[in-house]
Amino acid sequence: MSLPNTNTHILVFPYPAQGHMIALLDLAHQLSLQGITITILITPKNLPILQPLLTKNPLIQTLILPFPSHHPSIPDGVENVKDIGNKGNIGIINALVQLSDPITQWFKSHPDPPIAIISDLFLGSTQQLATQLGIPRIMFSSVGAFLVCVLTYLIQHVHELYPLDEVSFPHLPKSPVITRAHLPSVFLRYREGDPLSETVKDGFIANTSSWGTIFNTFDDVEGVYLESFKKVVVGHERVWAVGPIELLGCSNGPAATDRGGVSSVSAVDVLSWLDQCSDASSVVYVCFGSQVLLTRGQMEALAKGLEESGVQFIIVVKSETFIPEGFEDRVAGRGFVIKGWAPQVSILSHRAVGGFLTHCGWNSVLEGIVAGVMLFAWPMEADQFINARLLVHDMGVAVKVCEGVDTVPDSAELACFLRESMSEKGVEKVRAMELRDKAFGAVKEGGSSMNDLNSLVKELRALSVQKA
Repeated sequence: MSLPNTNTHILVFPYPAQGHMIALLDLAHQLSLQGITITILITPKNLPILQPLLTKNPLIQTLILPFPSHHPSIPDGVENVKDIGNKGNIGIINALVQLSDPITQWFKSHPDPPIAIISDLFLGSTQQLATQLGIPRIMFSSVGAFLVCVLTYLIQHVHELYPLDEVSFPHLPKSPVITRAHLPSVFLRYREGDPLSETVKDGFIANTSSWGTIFNTFDDVEGVYLESFKKVVVGHERVWAVGPIELLGCSNGPAATDRGGVSSVSAVDVLSWLDQCSDASSVVYVCFGSQVLLTRGQMEALAKGLEESGVQFIIVVKSETFIPEGFEDRVAGRGFVIKGWAPQVSILSHRAVGGFLTHCGWNSVLEGIVAGVMLFAWPMEADQFINARLLVHDMGVAVKVCEGVDTVPDSAELACFLRESMSEKGVEKVRAMELRDKAFGAVKEGGSSMNDLNSLVKELRALSVQKA
């Protein structure tokens, strides 16, 4: 139920990458439903991602600022990571630091300025901005608590850890040891003395000084890592796990969404195709997120594996991805190819879908958990190896089928694996359904995530009282 508007005004600053933006926009919507005034900072080319939310909630305001002058590493016209790939994060993070002055000018001229900033963990520079404005900054993490604990430790000890082939994390539960290749890309791309790298490092260190932190996760997945984050990383209790955010306010499951981009097919056509699949949980959904472009060799092996497996499938590829000649004709009726964006939430929640071959980006991880499907992990870069480790080793809801951004899977092995996994009800499928129930429980009244959301709203309102 919507509550009367208050003088609690929050500036929300998302990071311009699909996986980061969508979750924070969902949170902004939930806060606005509680009567909190929201202004979202956005650059012009990212405004279309925001439009569905503005249509649904016209009370949300926008602060549209020009994207700062581009660094040579960012092509002209690029304002979102999806248009440049994971390697573009360092340049975009540095560019967005330049928005501090226009934000300050807007803040000082506003008749009712924000009493706090909620900004993405990639925007650690806003910690200094918030201090200068005399308001608290709350970090929003669009990735899991395990990853943030790992990344923070790496950044804080970058000089002694960077040359190592593997890194031990004795302060974390189970004292994990992680090989260098599986560490987050943002750490691996650090170069000592490089101004761009140092800005990124300083931002992540600044995150530990944030007044509070919001995670898109929930206790049953990451409770031990949330506790570690509170005790070891920030040293206080102002940490709220409100995930899966897509479930908040949804009694029967996540609402279908039209957010995303251009697709070769309509959502209606995809769902109609799934409706014709007679067997429940028989379809494998294959998608590697908005940034990954499969190589020709990877696509050839993946297509051959899907074709030879005999399973029904939907595969989503970027529009410029190579597709083997005749593949779509040979799998017609059994396979469905989507070029561009896909309505992932709606597809995963369909009764016909039972498996998800994923790169293990955090949003996809949570959407797979909410759907209760078995997860086939192919981590490639960024946070994905850490997420896969959590799913496979900690939670037991996934199995790893491949790894690495350049690795080409064995098509015969992949075909055999998919065929056998989709025909059996293994322990991972059972655990996936159990975890789905826990996700729904977390966002119900009295659940851990709903309690944390209510606590967050209470704290934000208390800040406005203090400001007055």
